[in-house]
Amino acid sequence: MAMKDLLHKPGFLNKVEFWTATSIFVIAAFFLSADAPGPTKRLFEEARTPFYYYSDYFFPQLIKYTLVYLAFLLLNFKVVPHLIRKEEKLRSVLAVVAVFLVIWLVFGVLDTYAKNYLFSRFPTEDDTYDYIFQETAFLAFRLLLLLGFYSFIKYTALYLLANSETIESRYRIITRDALAAFVLWMVSMFLLLVADADGELLIGWGVLAPFGIMLYCFAFYYLIPLAMSRRKPLKAYLWRVALVLVVSILPVGVIGLLISHDEEYGFGLAVFNASFQFLITAPLAWVLYKRQMQGQAEVFTLKKELGQSTASFDFLRSQINPHFLFNALNTIYGTAIQENAERTSEGIEKLGNMMRFMLQENMQERISLAREIEYLQNYISFQRLRTDPSPNVEIKAQIEQPVGMVQISPMLLIPFVENAFKHGISLREPSHIYITLEMKEKTLYFDVHNSKHLKQGTDPERDKSGIGLANVRQRLQLLYPHKHELIIRETGKEFFIHLTLQLS
Repeated sequence: MAMKDLLHKPGFLNKVEFWTATSIFVIAAFFLSADAPGPTKRLFEEARTPFYYYSDYFFPQLIKYTLVYLAFLLLNFKVVPHLIRKEEKLRSVLAVVAVFLVIWLVFGVLDTYAKNYLFSRFPTEDDTYDYIFQETAFLAFRLLLLLGFYSFIKYTALYLLANSETIESRYRIITRDALAAFVLWMVSMFLLLVADADGELLIGWGVLAPFGIMLYCFAFYYLIPLAMSRRKPLKAYLWRVALVLVVSILPVGVIGLLISHDEEYGFGLAVFNASFQFLITAPLAWVLYKRQMQGQAEVFTLKKELGQSTASFDFLRSQINPHFLFNALNTIYGTAIQENAERTSEGIEKLGNMMRFMLQENMQERISLAREIEYLQNYISFQRLRTDPSPNVEIKAQIEQPVGMVQISPMLLIPFVENAFKHGISLREPSHIYITLEMKEKTLYFDVHNSKHLKQGTDPERDKSGIGLANVRQRLQLLYPHKHELIIRETGKEFFIHLTLQLS
């Protein structure tokens, strides 16, 4: 529930951040009051400078904590969101600069008290002031960089988690576990930076974790499925992992050398990385893959035993047919009112062809894409009988005929077109429907763009919400998991759908 709130209720995340920052500030202030200034006092004594607890230690530190806390609230909740949304950019940039200057100047003034012992180390007071204010400028800049890194991690994590299904369906090599691991790695790097961790630790973890995530994805997508066809799959998998890791020693060593400028550390990191990935990441990927396969097998068995798959498809199809018949009868009724017997007979003929398709080919698991397109074109022509006499209605359909025998589940595209004619056509107001369909290799690209109009009070389906789009979403998830992308956008006056579908 917390993750759902984070993704769909930004106010919840703001509350979590506010109370976390407030708690850290209160705890820091508490420990400041309870902590003995031993090291600081010792520096004053070594410089033979009088030490005053409140003016040289407590109040400077408390003011610093307070200033950092207030700067975080201002930048995180006001300035950064404006920069992300590209609103009030100049004012936001000026606010960042102002925060930097305030932190720099206030920290500099406070350090003239908290580091009063430095005045005995430099020949003149001006030299001491120069040193103190240079140090506080660097500290202020570092604090802003940390906040920027935190904001990058937060918004990147929210984007990845919110779009994990789309990313996983578009890039099959990237798993949801890998996205979660990447987010955790970014958070851990931020915590190490805040804690001012050792440089070698930062470099090591900065190389080790991303390489482990990439190996995990590669194992899930390629190495393990390839090994499963072997007589001894685990042995075949580990041999391939070992080969990949041996090959990786040189590039990882070069990366470690370039970052650390230490040849011994760089290639030591490469050997340690190979050992760590072979002993930890590779077995973990194998165990999780087997668990996922076992879970999918159990789900499939359960569906088969309960007859869920057949029941779901039959139920969805039974819902589509009555819904279509209501729309078809309304169309024939509107055509008959125009008292044109020729056009009415043409409409009845097309209706017969479509009903024959539904009663026969609609019951098959797969049909040729050419037949699905033929049905789609019949439906569009059928609807044109009603709309062509109206000069306010514009209908454009660019439908490309497939090359070769491509199969598709029947009645998968029509709900989008049916929805467009149901909600996008008004004989009294300007209306439009644009439909495009094209194939590139084995991928189908389907777009429907239509205007939106409220139903009239006399329309028998005015208060009916419709089930076509909900059905097609379910069918896509059941029939084409990880092989489709459905994007639906809606404004006050227009409706857009984009479907990308990998067919066989």
